[in-house]
Amino acid sequence: MHYVYILMNDKGEKYIGVTNDLKQRLTQHNSGQTKTTKNNGVYKIIWYCAFNNKPRAYDFERYLKSSSGYAFTSKHLI
Repeated sequence: MHYVYILMNDKGEKYIGVTNDLKQRLTQHNSGQTKTTKNNGVYKIIWYCAFNNKPRAYDFERYLKSSSGYAFTSKHLI
């Protein structure tokens, strides 16, 4: 399975990503092993969705990072 996920830290900063191991990826984010979230505090998973098709998961992640996806996320997911 491939997971598209949204994380949020204590400051309210969000991060959108995709992985095939959600627990391990969250540990990487919170231990400073991920360049984009390093030194931004502790993140919590606020939403995720599982896909059995890797390209579809990456397409959905790309959509969520677009302006239309940001509006969708704000209105329907969080």
